[in-house]
Amino acid sequence: MADIIKEAGREIPVIKRAHVLVVGGGTAGVPAAIAAARRGKKTVLVEQLAFLGGTATAGLVTPLMHNNIKGNPSPSGINSEIIARLLDCNAAAVDSSGNDGWFDPVYLAFVLEQMALEAGVDILFNSFFCSAICDGGVIKGIVVENKGGRGAILAERVIDATGDADVAFRCGAPFASGRPGNGINQPTSLRFEMGGIDFDKFCRFLESLGQKGEMSPPFFHTAMVWGRKWALEPIFRQAVEAGDLEERDGNYFQAFGIPGKPGCVSFNCPEIEPEADVTRPDYQSHALVDGRRAILRLVCFMKKYFAGFENAWLMHGAAMLGVRESRRIVGEYVLTSRDILTYTKFEDAIARSNYPVDVHGAQVECGEFEIPIVPEGERYFEIPYRCLVPKGVENLLVAGRSFSSDYVGQSSPRVQPSCRAFGEAAGIAAALSMEMGINPRALDGRKVRAIMKEAGAYL
Repeated sequence: MADIIKEAGREIPVIKRAHVLVVGGGTAGVPAAIAAARRGKKTVLVEQLAFLGGTATAGLVTPLMHNNIKGNPSPSGINSEIIARLLDCNAAAVDSSGNDGWFDPVYLAFVLEQMALEAGVDILFNSFFCSAICDGGVIKGIVVENKGGRGAILAERVIDATGDADVAFRCGAPFASGRPGNGINQPTSLRFEMGGIDFDKFCRFLESLGQKGEMSPPFFHTAMVWGRKWALEPIFRQAVEAGDLEERDGNYFQAFGIPGKPGCVSFNCPEIEPEADVTRPDYQSHALVDGRRAILRLVCFMKKYFAGFENAWLMHGAAMLGVRESRRIVGEYVLTSRDILTYTKFEDAIARSNYPVDVHGAQVECGEFEIPIVPEGERYFEIPYRCLVPKGVENLLVAGRSFSSDYVGQSSPRVQPSCRAFGEAAGIAAALSMEMGINPRALDGRKVRAIMKEAGAYL
């Protein structure tokens, strides 16, 4: 049998036309669509799943990380609105550090859909991005496939919020992926939730092992990594020696409480071994299977070894693999580790953060340079609008963790609060560039910053 099958040419119907097309209804995509629609632009949002939220909902990634800036100021106005709505329905909470990012993923999916619809966004669920429609380096739209077959969606501006820069990649835009030299990406994870936990009993158990700190749900947190001498390490070692766990199950274990769900815990594990190009279908399929096997091991382990878990049950596992880093576009500016660690500021900044360098699974070199001593109020770095503008393709913006950065530079702003800000900035920029009759590349990012600041972003 031939190694290549030729597909006959065929005509693809145009099923939608839009001013702004957002591909991916996740952490960055929903704010992007809302921001564009609120500026009066006909906006279409394409999502491959049956609900919005991506990493935060399908991936069960909760809570949002504290940005490590005093007071945890909001990175964007839309981020503040999302949290306010979750608080109104008791599906979010604010801890003693000021982190308002504790939330219930199930409620979040409903809140995001309501906000998008209220803004006038046209959502197309269960539709997979197939290819980009590019002409002379200018993107005109995309081809999707769903139960209705293949269809084209045309737009004047396209925002790639796929997380893996799928649209930019299909357009031929330059990109990087993984560690310099070997291309190995950060490890992936497959999160899960358990219910029926006796928290009082479990917290007393942790205290008996020596864990200190706040342990009052929903602001509950515990973790274990080999060699850190954390409270749970002897229990994990005992389980490995008894054959109830594998050694790798202790490479990274983390658990959080969930607002509005008494007796429930969200787990940021198991962590799956890293490889080069985690977008490969064979890697993703293997990681999902391997991750589910590890979840079953961990569930049985906790029910056997953790006091308070005797009657606990597995609620559900994540519907998508948790990818920390894959393709990163090469944009008009490439954010670096130096920018992060020296608190670099930009006139066209569209987000601020002081979240630390966070590379899983490997020691990294950040380069040799002096870390400045700055006042507490200046201890943050900024991400410029230019990091959302890919080289080589016009009328395309990229929002989310695939923004333009080097390997270490991506590891800090990849967290959800920053990605929401990237999405809002991209939506504003797409609409504003149309209003001004210019390409997004020619747009002065200071104008985007001003609009975001007026809407409540900490800028």
